[in-house]
Amino acid sequence: MNWSIHLFGEQLRILNILDVLIVIFLVYELYRLLRGSLAFYILLGLIVVYLSFLLVRYLQMPLLTDIFQSLLSVGVIALIIIFQPEIRRFLLMIGKNTPFAQDGFLKKFPWQFFRRLKETDEEEHVIQYILTAVENMAHSYTGALIVITNTYKLRFDTTTGVPIDGHVSARLLESIFKKGSPLHDGAVIIANNRIVAAKVVLPVSENPDLPPRIGLRHRSAVGATEHSDALAIVVSEERGTISYAKAGKLYQNVTLEELREQLYLKIVEKQ
Repeated sequence: MNWSIHLFGEQLRILNILDVLIVIFLVYELYRLLRGSLAFYILLGLIVVYLSFLLVRYLQMPLLTDIFQSLLSVGVIALIIIFQPEIRRFLLMIGKNTPFAQDGFLKKFPWQFFRRLKETDEEEHVIQYILTAVENMAHSYTGALIVITNTYKLRFDTTTGVPIDGHVSARLLESIFKKGSPLHDGAVIIANNRIVAAKVVLPVSENPDLPPRIGLRHRSAVGATEHSDALAIVVSEERGTISYAKAGKLYQNVTLEELREQLYLKIVEKQ
């Protein structure tokens, strides 16, 4: 069977078209995975280095060619180290969408499989909204306390707050914690990709090993995670720094990339 077509007098195989479509799909998924992160700009830098290597090799410049070739030969190991979280997320996304995965289409109906693809995209948007809000509030020295959990059944009482039940967005989070807002005190609870409540009073940790200079928000974040699997994010009003609490431990002055990894583990992998 001849799996080819003729276009402008040239023979074009169906597999060639499929090859191009697969590459386009992989490039798009890679872009969607890295967009807005520091790794995206690192990848752009690596592309520039590779294009420069092709240029100097074409111009027959032996010294620069050897230098770029040495950089690229070591670059494979460097890529694995630099992009370890992104590679892990990319492989996880592929693995979750295979036919043999727990949510694969061999175990569920096709429409349920495609619904899971839509949910994964929604979860990535939620992560980006939270990161954007946290970054903006850190720059403006706006204090914030956000608790992310996978279930409504928390070990602390959410009835102390104000019910929201709204979609997660950066603007909504920033408006809740804006100075002068009636909801800025207390914590925002996010569960199942929705803002459940705001102004929630959390239990304060009595752990004597915590740094003595931390404030009530940080102690409440630790207290919320001591007896639950929640992830608590804190923005310091005094220093504009970002911290998170997990399993009763406090991690201070973290970067947005470190926070992105924790959010991915909590929201996408649901750990």
